[in-house]
Amino acid sequence: MIPNRPNVDSPVAGGRTSEEWECPETLCDLCLDQVCLNLERLCSERADGSLLLSSASVLPREIADQLLHKMSSEGIVNDKTIGIFRQHKELRLSRACLRRCLVSAEAFRLAVCPHRLREVDASWARGDISGAQIISDLASNPKCRSSLWKLSLNGLCLDWAALADSGNNLRSLKGLRMLSLAGTDLNDAVLEDVCSLPQLESLDISCTAVSKLTALLRCKTTLRCLTAHCLRQLESTADALFSVLVQLDALRHLDLSDDHFIAQDGDRSDGDAVLYLLRVGPEVLPSLVSLDLSGRRRMNEAAVAAFVEARKELVFLGLLATGICACPALSAQKNLKVTGQAHEKQLCEALRRYGDRVCFTREALYHLYILTTDSQKPQTEILELVVKSMQSHPTSLLIHLLATACVFNLTALDQAKALPVGLLCYTVTQLLRSMKTFHQHTQVQKNCLLALCSNYILQNISFDTYLAATLVINWLSSYKDPTLQRMAVAVISILVDKLSTAEVAKLGEDIYIMKNNIAEVEELQRELMVADLLEHIVRLLQDTKVVMEVRYFAGGILAHLTSRPEAWILDEKLRSHILEELHVSIAAWTHLENEIVVYRSLRPFCHLLGTCQPTGVQLWAVWAIHFVTTQDALHYSWMLEQEGVTEHLKALASHPDSHTIIRGLSESILFLLESHKGAESHSSWQKGNQSRNCFC
Repeated sequence: MIPNRPNVDSPVAGGRTSEEWECPETLCDLCLDQVCLNLERLCSERADGSLLLSSASVLPREIADQLLHKMSSEGIVNDKTIGIFRQHKELRLSRACLRRCLVSAEAFRLAVCPHRLREVDASWARGDISGAQIISDLASNPKCRSSLWKLSLNGLCLDWAALADSGNNLRSLKGLRMLSLAGTDLNDAVLEDVCSLPQLESLDISCTAVSKLTALLRCKTTLRCLTAHCLRQLESTADALFSVLVQLDALRHLDLSDDHFIAQDGDRSDGDAVLYLLRVGPEVLPSLVSLDLSGRRRMNEAAVAAFVEARKELVFLGLLATGICACPALSAQKNLKVTGQAHEKQLCEALRRYGDRVCFTREALYHLYILTTDSQKPQTEILELVVKSMQSHPTSLLIHLLATACVFNLTALDQAKALPVGLLCYTVTQLLRSMKTFHQHTQVQKNCLLALCSNYILQNISFDTYLAATLVINWLSSYKDPTLQRMAVAVISILVDKLSTAEVAKLGEDIYIMKNNIAEVEELQRELMVADLLEHIVRLLQDTKVVMEVRYFAGGILAHLTSRPEAWILDEKLRSHILEELHVSIAAWTHLENEIVVYRSLRPFCHLLGTCQPTGVQLWAVWAIHFVTTQDALHYSWMLEQEGVTEHLKALASHPDSHTIIRGLSESILFLLESHKGAESHSSWQKGNQSRNCFC
């Protein structure tokens, strides 16, 4: 027996308690965070480009395992970074988590296989790696042949034929007790090989092409846990299936659940086999303590009640999406845990147990959203489970659509104030990831924005404020819903104040940021009237170290907001200060060579060019028009004429009260426009002559 080997019968782990969330992070966690953030700085590169820790001490196996798991969860594991585990004398792995990581077969062989491994999880690993390569490479290490007891290859291509002529095959891993092959190309022939493992205790063959289960009889004396969710290609009769299942005498956990979104088990033999199983007495499968039938609609309450009453040792029953999870017999068993949708306890159990299954996670989130719509009390455990579902399914739109709606329900009003700060940090981080991943989906963005629009969260919770500001500003420039725009502006007004000067400068450099000037939208101007926000924008305008693009757009926001005195709702002294700084700052601007903006229309400038406007407002407008016109006269000359901008410029150029700089810039634009017209006329005359010469 392997020392400290977790029991196959161990219950599903619960979430953290409120007290645990309130505890500060451990020193170990903080150190691992810093290693992940600064990994490249702590390493040198090998000739093949992989990383090598410059100074590595011998770490306990648990710490090395935690480091790889942390890197995996942060999404930074690749062929380059996993190279640090080639230092297998210092970083000694026993549990290798490569779930959803982009790793090649060669990198896996060099970095992972030399270790004395107990567990390997390569589920849904991306790259050129196959199940056969993983098995072969692990079996090539004599230490792994005896030490490895748990292997998860869910979602991979097995490519089993590649093991045919290899001495390093699955049977070489003699210590293997738990094997997960869900969602792979497993078939009947491969299942025969799998079931020949001498100590196999737990097997997951969900969502595979297996058509018969007779191979399971080869391991009937050892198999204690069978997960056979959504086997769509079973061909055996109900009697044949039942005869196999009842011979698995050692079985304690049996999962025969189905995907209810696609299942029609009324005409399937496994549906009848399930009914047979419910009707037999406890002398059949006498060790059974856990049965999952979620997603199977063809069952009746009486059969389930009889099954539960006959098996007093039963600790779990899966009944989500079956229609019978409210059966009174279920509540009579005090130690029985049930997944279903009858109440929050059943839904939480479903989220806890079905973390990898989109169909059940989706069902649970839908019902949880309905149940929490009027939620007024903090529910730490539920929020944690909802957010974990987002993390477990990073690319599932349906999951994120439902989960973000649930997050809003669970954090709205004053609920957030009573939730653990650590949990809220985790929640906001996942909301931002969701916004980033589904940036084109309006409802997901809307749900996230609704959840973020909380003074308590924005002011008291630690998260990546720069990323949040970037995402919200980009959202603001893409969507035109007035209500949500006002919310977004409120969020931005708080976030911007939390950014460093360097971050604000970078914000302006990033693509799309501060472009389609939001202050041009009259409906939003009132929402932008936040003194702290405007003072921050003034500092951007003044700071000569900030890139010119940021200062230009900062000036545009301020010019638009101060151009309508009737809409100004703040202290008049602030408006006067802004107008003065606009004048002083823009008067010192020099001509730029690089293009920083392209306008589709110049109409928004007409209002700013009025002869009654303050000098600071006029100055920004004429400087902007002069700048873009000199950059591309051909593009803007017709706009100036067709949109009436020329008349405003003429009025400024001739008005006796116009500032000298404004008059000079206006005259320069008009001269450029006339010159462009003359050049066009000369070009047309030349083309006409050439044309006549050609046809004479």
